[in-house]
Order: sequence, then structure tokens, then C-alpha cells
Amino acid sequence: MTDEAERQTSFPTSSKHVRFVELSSAAMSALLDGDLPAASDTAGVALTEYFVTDKARWLWQVRLDQMAADPHHARWMARQAVTGPEGVVIGHAGFHGPPDEAGMVEIGYAVAPDFRRQGYGRAILIELLRRAAAEPEVKTVRATISPDNVASLATIAGFGFVQVGEDWDEEEGLGLIFEVPANRSRQA
Repeated sequence: MTDEAERQTSFPTSSKHVRFVELSSAAMSALLDGDLPAASDTAGVALTEYFVTDKARWLWQVRLDQMAADPHHARWMARQAVTGPEGVVIGHAGFHGPPDEAGMVEIGYAVAPDFRRQGYGRAILIELLRRAAAEPEVKTVRATISPDNVASLATIAGFGFVQVGEDWDEEEGLGLIFEVPANRSRQA
């Protein structure tokens, strides 16, 4: 995102700051193989065991399959959430894919256990919303959250998300669907 785009958007703030580092297909493949040193070398930051859990490996496989089907979708996919000058990886984030025909993108993010309840989820959400708002083709940002995920429900509070429905996923179970206009910040 350009500095000009950054100045044109107005978002809630966070005391924490994150930046995103792309997680390439080579890094995800290394993670699927359980090779943290190779994945870290490829990613350029030190990844932890959190990135090779069963749930994380499931996500890397899904994203690799999506990128194989259409390599142009890679820029929408997984990123490491990094903080501080030393580049500590505190989680991962991204979009489930590029905008659909209506201009909707769905966000996904996870904070590593050692960094939870410290404001990093909010910082990740702010960065995802900034990125979505900077893309002219994005009209709506969606978040699907389990009704039991109190932390994620609290994280999206105050960002203008409105519940628009429910979804059932074989892997995740019941999800509450929330949406917010991507350009709400440009209207502020």
C-alpha cells in the first residue's frame, strides 16, 4: 500500500504494530514437510512450531492448492504477521482468495499462543482492513467466526462488522458471518 493510500484511510488504532511478509509456496511446502529451518530460510524470518501444527498444515495445503489452480491469487493468500525491528513472527493472516464477483474478500488470521491477548489480533485486523480498502475492486470484507471464539468476536467489535448470516463448514463447524464495507474508512 502506498503512503498516500495510508493517509486516505482512517482505522481504529492499536498499540501493537505488525507488518506482513508473504509466505511463498516454497515456504508453505517446507512447512507441510515439517522442515522449519528450510521454511524459515525461504520466508526470511524465524518460524516456530506453531506453523507446523495440524491446523496450520491443513491451511498451507488449502492455500497451495488454490495457488496451483491460479498463481495470480498468491498475492491474496497467506502472510506472516511480524512485529518489531527483529521481525518476531506472531502469527499469520491473509485473505481466503481474491475478491469475488461482488467485490467481497474474506479475511483469516491467527495469533500464535505466546502472543495472544496482547493486542496483536487487533493489529493484524487493522492491517488486513487497510489492505482491503486500498484495493479498488474490494467492496466488502467478510469475517466468519465460530460463536465459541470469544477472542475473535471481541477483536472485530468496534470495526463496524455486522452479522449477515451463518455458515456450516465440515472442518470448522458453525460460523457466524460478519461483513463491513471496505470503503467505510474512505467515507469517514
